[in-house]
Amino acid sequence: MEDANIKKPKTKRWYVLRAIGGQEKKVKEYIETQIANYKLEDFVTQVLVPSEKVYQVRNGKKYSTERNFFPGYVLVECLLTQQITGILRNIPGGLGFLGESRNGGDPLPIRESEVNRILGKVDEITQEEEVIESPYTLGENVKVVDGPFKGFIGIIEDINDEKKKLQVMVKIFGRKTPLELGFIQVEKVKE
Repeated sequence: MEDANIKKPKTKRWYVLRAIGGQEKKVKEYIETQIANYKLEDFVTQVLVPSEKVYQVRNGKKYSTERNFFPGYVLVECLLTQQITGILRNIPGGLGFLGESRNGGDPLPIRESEVNRILGKVDEITQEEEVIESPYTLGENVKVVDGPFKGFIGIIEDINDEKKKLQVMVKIFGRKTPLELGFIQVEKVKE
């Protein structure tokens, strides 16, 4: 039951919680558990840890990892009551609100324009197929591991991160020949 003395804001606002680096997901899960336990779903709408899936190619194999946009921060959309503020301030792994005054006053919400920019970026990332970080550098020796030129060794002449392609110069019958290959079609030559 809500206390009669608690002033209830009219609309839900977005607040930023600081978290120990690497603990953002645990903080999010803890908030969601506490909100469900106290049946406060009407007060807390969303808890976000904005992140993107990143693919890396190592030794010709594609690996996926998740990377946070804002390491050390968790976004919460809520009606800020004393009970909600108390729960959010006392989360294991949490370091309090961003923009909170030292005298313990109410935390400041983030501006609507900032929220729209962040949420727009999150939506944009979910619509993108994948992001692959290039582990290759110009002038590096690579071995072709896929396709008709499998087994050939060449030098990277150009890297196109947008298309995830490499321009590799290989010697075929004693002549330098350029090949356009995908990131996963080559691997670094171990020296």
